[in-house]
Amino acid sequence: MSNQTVASLFSGIGGFEVGFAKAGLKTSLMCEKDSAAQAVLRSRFPEISLVDDVTAMPRLPKCDALVGGWPCQDLSQAGRMAGLDGSQSGLVSHVFRLLDATPKKPNTIVLENVAFSLNLQKGKAVRYVTAELAERGYRWAYRVLDTREFGLPHRRRRIFIVGMLEGDPGNLLFDGIDRVAPASDWAANIGFYWTEGNRGVGWTPDAVPPLKGGSGLSIPSPPAIWTVETGLFQTPGIEDAERLQGFPAGWTAAARDTNKGERGRWRLVGNAVSVPVATWVGQRLVASEAHSLAYQEHGTETLSQHNAAWGGPKQTSRYIPGAGEGPADERRVSIASFGLNDAQTLSVRAAEGFLRRYMKSGLTKNQDFAQALATHCGLEEVPA
Repeated sequence: MSNQTVASLFSGIGGFEVGFAKAGLKTSLMCEKDSAAQAVLRSRFPEISLVDDVTAMPRLPKCDALVGGWPCQDLSQAGRMAGLDGSQSGLVSHVFRLLDATPKKPNTIVLENVAFSLNLQKGKAVRYVTAELAERGYRWAYRVLDTREFGLPHRRRRIFIVGMLEGDPGNLLFDGIDRVAPASDWAANIGFYWTEGNRGVGWTPDAVPPLKGGSGLSIPSPPAIWTVETGLFQTPGIEDAERLQGFPAGWTAAARDTNKGERGRWRLVGNAVSVPVATWVGQRLVASEAHSLAYQEHGTETLSQHNAAWGGPKQTSRYIPGAGEGPADERRVSIASFGLNDAQTLSVRAAEGFLRRYMKSGLTKNQDFAQALATHCGLEEVPA
């Protein structure tokens, strides 16, 4: 199945395209409206056709698979939370408009968005997508996958929804659901957000919290990393951020020349699909005819808190709580072994602002962390 052709909607900076190429899949068309993202795509994929408006596409090209990380701004906990009524996340409806307008539908659909879409409005957006797939004859499965489980020290939980006309999307997607990674609240290095002290710290031992396109303060949102033993506080640079998403350093350099500049590069990387997760999905797709997993023994027909599910036409949906969020084999790496190449020391001004918000917030305080941050700011004691 490695000769399958792929069409991409909401292409961003090419996370699906890079990952699927590593799996031997060829992208024939991309669609992306953002001018800064277009600059990156044209520089990195000059041979692939690029269109700029999903709402103006009359139909899909001939393809075996359709992929897309549709806009998350209205579904993200850090965004507007308007759901599918929002102007951005509601664009997923054009996936189904295009399927209806295309005589020969692609066999496989792969869509990606934030894991919070399972919680917002009781998962309304996810239920809409799976219902639309089933109405068109697609069996579907979805699962939350965490970038940290795919060899990058980056906690990034995203839902991947797979629909197939022929084949079993559960067999494609559920390898490793029985392997649950151990949880830990402490490590030699702790990642957190320095921009979000009133809403949450994004506390992540031995990895960085999710890179985001923006923050509640409307600024680019790199995380910070606290090295516990030395008391060093750093923020990764943009090239570190690109690597933390699985791209080569400098991948978004072409965006510098647009009106979005360096701030725009952070937004592009924060909105991207993680390359190694896309690679794994692509590899599973290439080998999907050989898969045979006994996942049907898992799950319940009762809709409750869960992170994986499957269903299809004339089929009762089943939900899997507590599914593992990575492949069957262990791939975690530490932030120390990954290494930061263009990190900067967290400025005292930024640290003071975060510490002030942190101490005034209703968050549960880690006193060792607060004292280390105060010391970084040149204070002898943590401010009240």
